[in-house]
Amino acid sequence: MNKPYVIGVDIGGTNTVFGIVDARGQVIESDSIKTRKHTNFDDFVSELYEGVKRLLEKNEAEDKIQGIGIGAPNANYYTGEIINPPNLPWEGPVIPLADKVSKAFGGIPVAVTNDANAAALGEMTYGAARGMKDFIMITLGTGVGSGIVVNGQLVYGHDGFAGELGHLIVKRNNGRMCGCGRTGCLEAYCSATGVARTAREFLEVRTEPSTLRDLQIEDITSKDVYDAAVAGDKMAKDIFNYTGTILGEAFADMVSFTSPQAIILFGGLAKSGDLLMKPLQEAFDKSVMPVFRGKTKIILSELKESDAAVLGASALGWEAKNMA
Repeated sequence: MNKPYVIGVDIGGTNTVFGIVDARGQVIESDSIKTRKHTNFDDFVSELYEGVKRLLEKNEAEDKIQGIGIGAPNANYYTGEIINPPNLPWEGPVIPLADKVSKAFGGIPVAVTNDANAAALGEMTYGAARGMKDFIMITLGTGVGSGIVVNGQLVYGHDGFAGELGHLIVKRNNGRMCGCGRTGCLEAYCSATGVARTAREFLEVRTEPSTLRDLQIEDITSKDVYDAAVAGDKMAKDIFNYTGTILGEAFADMVSFTSPQAIILFGGLAKSGDLLMKPLQEAFDKSVMPVFRGKTKIILSELKESDAAVLGASALGWEAKNMA
């Protein structure tokens, strides 16, 4: 094979991870940059190019790249564009992601998809979803992303945007404002930023002691809440119970759509263990329709934090040449 590698890129709300991947699905080497360092998209692309270039030179792979696959929030598989990204710093309702990255890399073909769809591709090929034809991938990071696989195929819909389960409405009355412009979305409650928002609300309306009160309220993160909960802080545990319950109820609704074999959780918040999983499973079992009871597993990703999305995005890299 003249060009035995592809580049996989995962653009997250906080970090952008990229790596060189071979035809066997091995990540040769990866690195990352801060997504929010540049508010100008062209500057971001320039830094991404320089980072990838360093990896290619280090691994003597400059002329061995067949294509680039990118997973990003609100990325459209059909058009190669990011549309109204809710958690990214770049201006404009339409960002020509594939076109600008391809030009920066001298015309190498680029294909893009939603970041959670990319994670689903990686999980289906290399992780916990191997052998599954029907599953839902949920990414719990800065936002809540999802990739829906039905009969072995990712669901894109007629316009490329199907499967935005993070924007199901879970609070119809007086819901929180979401980055998408609506109120009451799952993402506003069950993402890492949602957990931090819950912490601030609890601290304002509740009076009991909590180690979270020792922190600057506006600077509290989901990691702070996790650390406090592990140390036994009751309010912090209640925050996870609140979050897990909402998530479990939402999962019960999702199962009604596609009857998946599994719902697979990926991302930093998914690493919270029983703090999140116990209330989640309890709420799911209580809320799921009887016909679906006991049929859908809720499990954690088997891939390393960076690998699922990078490997999934790299799978698009092999297709990019045919899509160009």
